Amino acid sequence: MGVEVVSGGVVEAVAPAKEVSAKAEAVAVAPGAAAVAKNTSFREESNRLGDLKDGERKALAEFRAKVEEAIVEGKLFDLEDSTAATSSSKVKVEKKKKEKKEGKKKKEKAAEEKKAEEEVKVEEAAATEEKKTEEEPKKEVEAVEEKKAEEAKEVEATEEKKEEAEPAEEKKQEEEAATAEDAGEAEKADTAAVVVDKDVALWGVPLLPSKGDEATDVVLLKFLRARDFKAGAAFEMLRRTLRWRREWKSLAATAADDDDGAVPEGACRLDGADREGHPVCYNALGVFADDAVYKAALGDDEGKARFLRWRVRAMERHVAELDFAPGGVASLLQVTDLKNSPGPAKKDFRVAIRQVVDLFQDNYPELVARNILINVPFSYYAFSTLFYPFLTQRTKSKFVVARPSKVTETLLKYIPIEAIPVKYGGLKRDGDSEFSAEDAEITKVVVKASSTETIEIEATEGDTTLTWDLTVLGWEVSYKEEFVPSDEGSYTIVVCKGRKMGATEEAVRNSFRAGEPGKVVITVENATRGKKKVMFRHKAKSSSAKKC
Repeated sequence: MGVEVVSGGVVEAVAPAKEVSAKAEAVAVAPGAAAVAKNTSFREESNRLGDLKDGERKALAEFRAKVEEAIVEGKLFDLEDSTAATSSSKVKVEKKKKEKKEGKKKKEKAAEEKKAEEEVKVEEAAATEEKKTEEEPKKEVEAVEEKKAEEAKEVEATEEKKEEAEPAEEKKQEEEAATAEDAGEAEKADTAAVVVDKDVALWGVPLLPSKGDEATDVVLLKFLRARDFKAGAAFEMLRRTLRWRREWKSLAATAADDDDGAVPEGACRLDGADREGHPVCYNALGVFADDAVYKAALGDDEGKARFLRWRVRAMERHVAELDFAPGGVASLLQVTDLKNSPGPAKKDFRVAIRQVVDLFQDNYPELVARNILINVPFSYYAFSTLFYPFLTQRTKSKFVVARPSKVTETLLKYIPIEAIPVKYGGLKRDGDSEFSAEDAEITKVVVKASSTETIEIEATEGDTTLTWDLTVLGWEVSYKEEFVPSDEGSYTIVVCKGRKMGATEEAVRNSFRAGEPGKVVITVENATRGKKKVMFRHKAKSSSAKKC
């Protein structure tokens, strides 16, 4: 069986699919090879230690030392714990100070009342003495008054000394209380530090460098790259991530078991791999166009929390597919389909997406090699301005945006055509029993502007079933299929009537059982001013082969 491409009335014989000549317009490429030029800007740094620069090695060594020390001393989670303890201690001290100030005010008020009572008593005594001595000489009266005045002064001086002594005593008590609180907190911290977990791990990789696991450096490098190789910042990021994971697991343990049903199946799934071997995660946001789904997932606080848990669990499942060994595939390719997704007017949707973006950026550093947004509507550009300012420059550099007419062409830069789902213009079908990535090569045909190309698939013997997959990037062409028998006396059979193919057509799959030798002729007419790329694969099954 062979393939023949006819161009401009000239027939060029092409060898069977596995021997197609590079000189022909149809060029066969092995599965996984680039059918179109790769995107040269798509470069992911190596995770091998030998490929690091001197400054990067130094930063990694410093980061390793910090992690080692924190784990061995049991202080990996101390950042948040000590802060909380200090805050609690300050609150207690402030409360005691407030209580003492109120007590002081009460004492001052009591002292004033006592002083007033003493003055009243002095005045009453003076009045009594004055009455008794009305007839005594004036000199004696003055002496008595001076004596009473001196007694009053002595009383006042005594009260003042008491008031001065009270603040000093209160200050001393406050200092003693603060010292006791600090000592108590220090004692608690020392007690907590005794608990050392040397088996602490992240994504299944041990974090203690002295364990000697090569994957440890790969994980640490992700945090370093997310923080521009600043060891201190990377260490704090790792601490916060571990703290978040500990709290999130506690939250998930109390969640309902039906979280995985929070969003329809297929909204987020792994499907195939890209040219570099990264698992490809497809996110279909169009599921939220359904009001029932939207309300269930984002209609209330409980639904939002369930949605977030569902997305985190999906991410955890995807991360489990990665290989953190040096040289392994340790990141994902993420494709987000915005077709029919809610617009920026949906506040709950905006908030939910922002939460997911922030959470993944903070706690899953460098686990996404590329973010491809497809079927992007004009409203996206307004939507993107809401969360782009919160992304790091490194994260922004990983985004690729494709309008509906460029979806297949864009995905093809990163994913081979046989691994792109058929709904995005590729050849991959769920549960495909006819083709696999290994058993059929992909052939490319270029149809020039205002020209026609024919592809011929031969059946060298009768009772042969021919099957083919074919797609045209951007379509906008006329397409038809016929079977032409080798016997000139036989009639040509129309397999598929001629029709115009729109820009968003899915790949064509068809088959024909040839009762006699002949060939299926596929005609692609390009009436546009630009060239078109046809990509196809085919196979033949003869009855004699089945019998054997």
